[in-house]
Order: sequence, then structure tokens, then C-alpha cells
Amino acid sequence: MGEYLFQYQKVHPTTWVYLSSLLTIGLFFKFSRVWSVRNLDLLGLIMLAPGLLMVEYGLAQSSPQVEQYGYVWLFVTGALFMIRLLLDPIMVRRPLLEPNLSPGAMTFLGVAAVLFLLANVLNSKTEPDDLIGVKSAEHVQSLESPEPGEEQDLAVHGPGYPLLHLLPTLSTQALMIDARDTQQQRELGRDRVRVATARITAILSQLAIVTGMVLIGYRHFNNIRTGIAAATLYLLLPYSAQLSGRVGHVLPAALLVWAVVTYRRPFIAGVFIGLAISAIYYPVFLLPLWLGFYWQRGLLRFSLGVAVTVAISIASLAFISDSPASFWAYVQQMFGWTSLAPDRLEGFWGFGIIEPAYRYPVLVLLAAFCLSLAVWPAQKNLGTLLSCSAAVMLATQFWLPTGGGLYMAWYLPLMLLTIFRPNLEDRVALSVLGEGWFPKRKPKFGVVQAA
Repeated sequence: MGEYLFQYQKVHPTTWVYLSSLLTIGLFFKFSRVWSVRNLDLLGLIMLAPGLLMVEYGLAQSSPQVEQYGYVWLFVTGALFMIRLLLDPIMVRRPLLEPNLSPGAMTFLGVAAVLFLLANVLNSKTEPDDLIGVKSAEHVQSLESPEPGEEQDLAVHGPGYPLLHLLPTLSTQALMIDARDTQQQRELGRDRVRVATARITAILSQLAIVTGMVLIGYRHFNNIRTGIAAATLYLLLPYSAQLSGRVGHVLPAALLVWAVVTYRRPFIAGVFIGLAISAIYYPVFLLPLWLGFYWQRGLLRFSLGVAVTVAISIASLAFISDSPASFWAYVQQMFGWTSLAPDRLEGFWGFGIIEPAYRYPVLVLLAAFCLSLAVWPAQKNLGTLLSCSAAVMLATQFWLPTGGGLYMAWYLPLMLLTIFRPNLEDRVALSVLGEGWFPKRKPKFGVVQAA
């Protein structure tokens, strides 16, 4: 940005935490109802920032203790938000609390935030650890088998589509810049195509998230101002400024948001959920909830969309495999087998705060919670679909073997829409879906005026 704006310098992440917190309070805090749930939600969103900063600072300064405190902070804050999301379906009275800015002013602020966000992605730096897997990518693209030991490079990224996780990770707001930049640039010079692909994918995903949130407000909440408010708040959060270039964060988030945008088209919504499952695997825990939502109408269409998309994704692995063994290894990678017993743990489970074996009871609880969503709430509407989807993706953070708590994009857009949503009890499958593949429009009758 310095080439286009005179003496422009990036805002330091810590400084942005202060600025964005003040903007969040000024734009969305309801001073006339201090003890409203909306205000408590805003304070909770602000409380996510210290944990994120501690993790980034600990990594930059090689301080495991500070990094450990950061993950603990994120886990505690995430647990509080889990309770909030699970209580959301019983909050029937939802008064309209509009932002303190006009729609035009919020739109201007949101567009400006998008431009600066995209500029940060284009001018992002790549850390040395972010290039893990690039050597394996060369073998994948040339249809050669990875050398012994390089298979673990794929597993470091966690479950998901192998080629997606081989893209470099872009750090848009690094806390520290050190002498390793020169070496990074040399390595990046040999991987310009992958870096450019990662940047383009991150930019398109961010635009899809913002556009989808606005469309949900306009089409499903019948209030475009609400959609603009949720999208603007998403752009103002410190997380969006620091980790907006990570494809594994933002691409699944965009797919989940657009699954909600198209929820009145069960087959298309199933395609988006299937793509999200193929990309990072963890949205598979959403299936009981979404199948329960479509149980009375649209179940076959949604299931077919998921099944066809996942089947095509599996079949595509055959084109990057040169043997049945490598194909099976990629399938295992895609469906999370590598995350059950990883060779090394990073993040909360890697510090020995709690015995790593306790990850398995957490997985059992997560599975039981997700299965229970198939029958609870008994009458599912769009509101419960939003809040419970955010709760499921937040719950997966407690199981992740690497970086648990940092993948906020998986649930933040859905959680922000939950915070701003109106009462949606009438948005159930029986009332919003047609009996066939396409919803039928109800005829509009004009008013007959007496002569």
C-alpha cells in the first residue's frame, strides 16, 4: 500500500485491537440498553483478541508459555460462546437493535475495510513454517510418490483435501519481522504460482463471505441493514486482519456461509456442505443438524447434493495418485484419519496442559453433541440452523490437534449472523421449501377496490 498511499504503513496488530474494539463499541453497542445480550456478545468478541495476540506473540518470540496462555484464553472464551449459542434457540424475544450508523455509512466503512483487507493479503508475508508441504506438492503435481517422511508434511496441515493444504499460508499481520525474510523470499521465488493461487483463493473467499452475509440479511432476514452490520463487524475484528490470508480458514467459511444463503435450494446447499467436507473434513459434524432440518422436506435433495459432491472429490484424487496406495493415503487424509493419532500435536494439546489422551473423550462428546442435534430442537428453523451450525464448528476447535481455537473463520460469520438475526421461527423447511426441486412461488393477489 505504500506505493499508492503516501507514507502508508501497516497498522500493528496490537494497535488494531484497540482501534477495532473502540469502533465495535461505537458502532454496535446499544448505550440505551447496557445489559442487553447484544452488548454482552460484543464484549465477548472483543475478548477473543487477547488470546489471538498471545498466540501470535508466543510464536514470534519463541515463548511457549505465552503461546500456551493464549490457547487457554481462546478455549475458555470459546466455551462461553458455546453456551451462548446453545441458549440462542430459546431466546424468542429478539428486539430489533440496529447499529448506530446509517446503512450508507456502514456500507462505506465496510467497502473501505474490504479494500484494506485485500491489500494486506496481496502484500502478505509467508513464514518459514508456512511452506511445509511445498516439496510434497511438487511430487503431487508431477504424479510422483512422496519420499519417505514427506507424507507427514501433508498430515501437519490436518485433515482435508491434499492439494488445498499444500498451498502456502499467508500471514497478513505478523507481529514481528526478522532476518529470515530474505530466506523466505528466496523460497517464495520458486513457488510464485502457489503463493499467487493462495492469495487469489483467499481474496475470493473473503469476498464470498462478505457478500453472503449481506445476502442473508437481505433475503432471509428481510433487513439488508442487518446483513451489512454483521459483515462490517466481521471485517473489523482483529482476527480478520491477522489471519485473513489463510486459505484453510476462509475457504470453508465461505462455503458454509453460502450453504446458508442457498438453504431454500436443498441440493445446492448440499453441494456447498459437501465441498466444505471435502476441503477440511470437519463440517461432516454438521450433517445430523442439516439432515434434521430437511427431515420433513428436502432430505433427499440435500443428501444427494452432499453425496455427489463428496464422490466427485474422491474421484478427483485418482488424477493426482500414481498407485492405489497413494490414492488410499489421500483418501485417509481427506477424511480425517490422520488427525486421530497425529505424530505431533500443536496448540493447546501440544503443551501438556492436559494429557493428550483426553482428546478422545472430547471427540466422543463432540460426536454425541452433533448426533443430538438431529432431534433437538425438534422444530428446526433458520435461526437454529445458524446458531447450531456455529456451535458445531466452534466445538470442533476443542478437538483439533493443531491450532485449535485459531480457526475462528469457521464459526465467526455464522455466529455474527446469529447475534444480529431477528426472530426466524417461521423459517422452517415445510414453509420455505417447495415439494419438488424448485420452490414454488405463491401467487400474489391484488386488492380489489370497490367502485
